[in-house]
Amino acid sequence: MDSLQGFEIETSSSNPSSATILTPCFPANLSIATANASVNTISANANPLPAAAASSSSSSSSSASPSTLSRYENQKRRDWNTFGQYLRNHRPPLSLSRCSGAHVLEFLRYLDQFGKTKVHTQLCPFFGHPNPPAPCPCPLRQAWGSLDALIGRLRAAFEEHGGKPEANPFGARAVRLYLREVRDSQSKARGISYEKKKRKRPPQAAAPPPLPPPPNGNQNQ
Repeated sequence: MDSLQGFEIETSSSNPSSATILTPCFPANLSIATANASVNTISANANPLPAAAASSSSSSSSSASPSTLSRYENQKRRDWNTFGQYLRNHRPPLSLSRCSGAHVLEFLRYLDQFGKTKVHTQLCPFFGHPNPPAPCPCPLRQAWGSLDALIGRLRAAFEEHGGKPEANPFGARAVRLYLREVRDSQSKARGISYEKKKRKRPPQAAAPPPLPPPPNGNQNQ
């Protein structure tokens, strides 16, 4: 929705691609054979480090990927936290068990102040104009589609947190009527149709003609 922008969570890990180059300093009287043996020893001790780091990095990446939530789940969690904050700031504070459809309507009207959708009034010359040519002082509201999707997420979150479906305030009749009223009023004010397009059914193949009856060999001659 306009005020509750969904944010997506990403996890990344670093994978070292090159080992640290060690440059030893040998004394002048050291033989070449001893120096070569020292270099080989240092290289053998340094090589396992990148492999161990890569192994630990890949294991941490594989363990973090299953815990990554989808975009819908992240948005639903943020919406639920926002509604919980609204209940705590309510005067007097309101518990979830005492929340009703009327409180959900208060929450939806509260969100209108953060809306970004221009809804023309009937006195506005651009009322019913889908693409107004000039700005107007009409108020900004939450779009119907955003509110409808928000209620769907909160309705699912309520039941996921132990709420009973028959006591779900987000599925109350008053909330459904309010959303329908917002849809109809914004459709007229913005000149936009919210009717869902019916899917065209694929043409059905014509049925094959029936087969002729088999010849009767027992006919009387």
